[in-house]
Formats: sequence, structure tokens, C-alpha cells
Amino acid sequence: MAADAHVRLFCALRLPDDALDLLCAWQATHIARARPVTRDNLHVTLAFLGARPEADVPRVARELGTAAVAAGPIVFEALRYRETRSVAMVVLSDEDGSATAFAGDLAGRLERLGVYRAEGRPGLPHVTVARFRERPRLAPPAPVLGRVSPSDAAVYSSVLRPGGAQYRVLESVVLGGR
Repeated sequence: MAADAHVRLFCALRLPDDALDLLCAWQATHIARARPVTRDNLHVTLAFLGARPEADVPRVARELGTAAVAAGPIVFEALRYRETRSVAMVVLSDEDGSATAFAGDLAGRLERLGVYRAEGRPGLPHVTVARFRERPRLAPPAPVLGRVSPSDAAVYSSVLRPGGAQYRVLESVVLGGR
């Protein structure tokens, strides 16, 4: 790549295989009318950075790693299904606030680095499960996932393709110094 090449970046929590299996089965049963997000693209976004110079990746990964070491155990449960004008999501619980605290710590670190500006509204832990051009107005039950602990956190690149975005893990880090 050229020295001034840019990549679309975001940081996210990765979900364990058993949770991904359950989400995919739920998608097939309940949201087939929408364009389901592929298994490899299911995640819980922490921060979307947008187009950044490729040289930022190591600095972003370092800050993600530092925040991840300080993160407490994160446990989610599926709460409900929700649609916006273009996506369907499964909203997740964050009962003890550990995911929100981790996301806030990371956001502060990335803002100080000058690569991110936090949104003006509080984050809503969720997994985007489908995309659509016209809202299908579905009302499925929340998937039964049980208690889900993310396996790790990662810096992803996002490449827009005609069939949808393609995500690739650039760097991953364990949570809580595990």
C-alpha cells in the first residue's frame, strides 16, 4: 500500500463460537426477510474510527490493548430485538457496566490519540444482525444466548463491497490481562 493509504477502522468485542452459532440459528429462523450479517461480521462495536491512515493501526491496537488489560470481566445477555431505518440488532445487557466502562476508557484513549471523537449519546451494547434498504418491521423474540463473555477485542478494517462490508481483524487482544 502507498504510504498515505487509508483504511476504515473500528474496534469491537469478538463473541465466542457458541454465541455465534446461536445467533446464526436465530437469524435463519427469525430474520430471513432481511439481509443477515454473516457470522464473520457479528461483533459488538466499541468505537468506529472511520477512514484513518494505515500507520494509525499500531497506535490504535496499543491503546485497545492497554484498555483491555484494565477491563473487568464482561458478561452480556440478549435483551431484545431492535430495528433502526437500516439495520436490525440484538440489544445486549451490561448489568454491571463493565462493557460500557471498557468502551469509555477506550474512547478516551483514542480521543487523546487524536483518532476518534466519541458520539454525543451513550453507547448501546448490541450486535448488528441484519441490514436492509426498507425496514421489515419484524418483531422476533430475543435470541436465547445465555450469559456471553466476549473472547477478546480487536481492531478491524472494514472494506465496502457491493455485497456488503467485509471485515478483517488486524490485531486482537485478550481482555483483563488473561
